[in-house]
Amino acid sequence: MLLENKVVLVTGAGSGIGQASAIRFAQEGAKVMVADVRAESASNTAAMIEKAAGTAKSIAVDVRVPAQVERMVNETIASFGRLDVLFNNAGVYVPKNVVDTSEEEWDWVVDVCLKGVFLGCKYAIPQMIKQGGGVIINTASGAGLEGVPNLGAYQAAKGGVVIMSKGIALDFARNQIRCVSICPGVIETPIAENCNQVPAGSSSQVWQRTGNMHPLGRNGKPEEVAALAAFLASDQAGFITGVAVPIDGGFNAGAFIPPGLIRASS
Repeated sequence: MLLENKVVLVTGAGSGIGQASAIRFAQEGAKVMVADVRAESASNTAAMIEKAAGTAKSIAVDVRVPAQVERMVNETIASFGRLDVLFNNAGVYVPKNVVDTSEEEWDWVVDVCLKGVFLGCKYAIPQMIKQGGGVIINTASGAGLEGVPNLGAYQAAKGGVVIMSKGIALDFARNQIRCVSICPGVIETPIAENCNQVPAGSSSQVWQRTGNMHPLGRNGKPEEVAALAAFLASDQAGFITGVAVPIDGGFNAGAFIPPGLIRASS
């Protein structure tokens, strides 16, 4: 098992990438603290892990609030004795350009996606230094590497996550703390459905359209991102730090024209 006897803290673990990753971490032998803004969702994920003979506890946390993030880290240490891996995964987005985005929407997205990562690192790193090292994985986005229409606040926040992760990797490398960001393409998760404002019953059409944007011709699955996160958290990735790792079906490779459009224009 990749993470035997490790302690992992995952935010945004009530659904989607966070839930799949928490489950995968447990399957790889880790003890997992499942954190989510929704207490019931966090509890449900922890229960799924325990039902499969894993070890997990849950906690409700709003990653925008410093006292709650500090309590989350402290409770993880109190429950399991240490903190080996922090997966800052909680995120939200608003599908609007900067003109149409309200100040309140901007603050919400940036506070969850960027400030939440900062706070997680702020309170976890001292513990990792004390115990001799650790791993921080931050969920960024393909939209943090390439421009994407109508994601003004989200891509600003995720671009910030990418560059902040590089700085953290440099600042704490000699403390044996690795820090990486992962940059998913479109992943079929509830948050993507909700934030795309998908009408009831039409999600399959939306997934088909967004899947066609990727060179591989499909969207990603939460379990695929979870597999990447588990590897990056493990000692097998011990020489990997300070990088932004795309997991996007080839989206970051460059301009791509779907075959249907090529045929239509020829």
